[in-house]
Amino acid sequence: MDSQAEMETATLGGGCFWCLEAVFQELEGVIRVESGYSGGSGTPDYKGVSSGNTGHAEVVQVVFKPEVTSYEEVLAVYFTMHDPTTLNRQGADVGTQYRSVIFYHSPEQKTTAQSIIKQLDQEKVYPDPVVTEITPLEHFYKADAYHQDYYARNRTQGYCRAVIDPKIQKFRQKFAHKRK
Repeated sequence: MDSQAEMETATLGGGCFWCLEAVFQELEGVIRVESGYSGGSGTPDYKGVSSGNTGHAEVVQVVFKPEVTSYEEVLAVYFTMHDPTTLNRQGADVGTQYRSVIFYHSPEQKTTAQSIIKQLDQEKVYPDPVVTEITPLEHFYKADAYHQDYYARNRTQGYCRAVIDPKIQKFRQKFAHKRK
């Protein structure tokens, strides 16, 4: 079995891609996390996506080893690190580019995501229903280099300290057993 066959990819949107990227980079079994865009029309860039006019969402593409961390575990982290009940919004970030969305890569990923959302709603994990979209991945467009590893390179920046740091701390507390 070649190393590529041992990898799986998840493409997830849940607000600013810098937040999700920083968290998933600490998850055991994750090989690579790339910030980018998906779900809209045309070839996106940061300015266009930020305007909300392209239909693209800010997403992360997470490449991981499923024998170390399963797709279900990736989604458990994902649903813990953002609010999947707010339509087109994460905190102060408002617009369709910040929507909660899972771009699935296989029928199995689609079924798993649907099952997890159903379970979250049945168990009333959140006070409101989950509004996360589940849609097939058509294209992933990698964001410019300055968006990659943003938190690692800008930890003292205001946004990182105010928004990303609390998410990192939440991840480290809740998923201590799954940290690299």
